[in-house]
This record gives sequence, structure tokens and C-alpha cells, in this order.
Amino acid sequence: MSNSGDKRQHYKTISKTCYAANFVYLFLHVFYLILFLVAKTYIMAYVDAGVIVVYLLFFLMLKKKKYYLYALSCGNLFFAFIITATTMLGFATGFHFYLIGLCVVSFFATYFQENKNFKGTLVWVGLSLAIYLTLYFVTKYNAPYYAIEPWLETTLFTTHAVVVFGFITSYLLVFVRYALSLEKKIMSESRTDELTQMNNRYALYDYFDQTKEKFGLVLALFDIDDFKAINDRYGHVTGDEVLKKVSEIAIENLADAFVCRYGGEEFVIVLPEQGAYQRLETLRQAVAEQTFDCEGNPTKITITIGAAKYVKDASLEKWVDLADEKMYIGKGSGKNQTVI
Repeated sequence: MSNSGDKRQHYKTISKTCYAANFVYLFLHVFYLILFLVAKTYIMAYVDAGVIVVYLLFFLMLKKKKYYLYALSCGNLFFAFIITATTMLGFATGFHFYLIGLCVVSFFATYFQENKNFKGTLVWVGLSLAIYLTLYFVTKYNAPYYAIEPWLETTLFTTHAVVVFGFITSYLLVFVRYALSLEKKIMSESRTDELTQMNNRYALYDYFDQTKEKFGLVLALFDIDDFKAINDRYGHVTGDEVLKKVSEIAIENLADAFVCRYGGEEFVIVLPEQGAYQRLETLRQAVAEQTFDCEGNPTKITITIGAAKYVKDASLEKWVDLADEKMYIGKGSGKNQTVI
């Protein structure tokens, strides 16, 4: 995935999360408004009506992609509402649970910023803790403004426990899924050769470890004959183009086999033993018949291939060494040949 693609995915994740959160918060405050009107706690009903209007305006902020400003504004609104609601209705209603949830949200929001400065987040967490403890002690020694009925207290407490646990889980789930997608991308890139975009040596290690039944397989090692002379004469840029072209020919001719760039001008192929020699010879001939453009000079290039069957209890290194021995037999007897 390109950097522009990464950024699109990054902002898509933020956008979806913010829109979903705003809908949930809006729905929750509509629910509060109904409860406050039924319970005749009119001051809280007026406050909540104002909060609903603000959440509707937040959609305009999200439309303009002001995600960090939204998170900051949303957090401050929560602080104001939690302080007001707890003072009016009491600590036992559970509005303070939101302060715990806000700590998770603040870390989430900071992670998705480009600068990822967590100093502000730690200040936010400290402020949340200070408000939490202040509300506890203030309401412990001072009666709430409204003496609410038990049904309302129980409803609010249960609602807050469910909602806060729910959105903590949701935010963490989004974060974990995003982290796993990044991990998968990193793993893929670490197993891909940057120049040729084919498998690399680390992908070969994975393939070897994951292949349970290795008997009946052949590992072939080949390199480009006199590749150093190409680099010396035409330069490394041309040499890289030759490597890319050879890798394309290998993949085209051995599409169902495991093919990787092992390092430098060396490539490894793992394929079934049956018909292996004929298929490797086809690859060798395809490279030999290809005309390479080296700075405007039509150039013929050859490869030498050495291949070895898997032997019992052999490590990957041992298997490669066996193929390497065969390849150097070919190098010593004229190059441009397959030895198996």
C-alpha cells in the first residue's frame, strides 16, 4: 500500500469512528432528555437539550474533517455535562464512569494524530482523575440538587456501566483491528524484496517452516552469470533493471512454484521433483533467449542453475548449500546450464 493509501485508510478509520461515536452520543442524550422529562428534573432537561444541539453541530465539524477538534470539543462537553449531572443528580447515578472512558478515547485520538504527542493526553487523564475525585468528595458531603427516585438512579447507573464498557470495548476493538492491519502490512513488506517485488529470503524461511512435507521437493539456486561485469560496465541502475527482468521471467515461467530473491543476483526456487529439470531448463533458456537493453546496447544474459532434492532432517541452510554446490559445478563447467 502506498503512503497516500495508508493516509486514506488512516483517515477513513478516524472518520468512521467519530461519526459512529457522535451518533451514539446523540442517541444517548435523547434518551437522557426523555428520562429527565419523565422524572421532572427540568434543569437537567434544559441542559441536555442544549447538549443535543451541540452534538448536531458536531456533524458539521466532522464533515469538515476536524477530527482532533471534534475529540477535544467532545471531551470538554463531556466534562461540563458530567460535572453538572453529578452535582444535580448524585454520584450514585454513575455519570463519573464517563471520565474513565474519556481516558481511553483520549489515547485513541492522540494515536491517530500525525505528531502523536501524548503529553496532552496525560494532562487529560490527570484532569479526569482530579474531576473524578472532586465529584466523589463534593457529593459525599453535599446532597444533590434533585432527590431522584430509585428507578431513575438505577436506570442511569446501569445505562452508564453498559455504555462506558461498550464504548471502551468498541474503541479498543477499532484500535486492535487497525494495529493488526498494520502488522499484516509490515509482515508482508518484510517478506517482499523491495527491488523486484517478489518473495525475499525471510519469506523463504517462512515457506520452509510452514511446509510440513518436504520430500518430493527440489530447491534450485541460480544466479546471473558475470553479473559483476554488467554492473561494472553499465552501472548499478542497469544492473537493477536486469535483476527485475530476470525475476519477471522466473515468475512467468514458474508461476506455481515458490520463487524468491535470495540476495544479490541469487534466486531460489522450490518446486516439485517431478519434471523439475525440464522446467528449470525452460527458465534457463527463456533468460538466454531474452535480449536485455543495457543503456541502449542489446545484451544477452545467461544464468546457471543448481538444484538439489530435500534430504532427511536437512535445515534450510543445508538444502541451499546442496543446491549451491550443484550450481558451482555448472559454473565451473562453462556456465549457462542446469545441474541437478
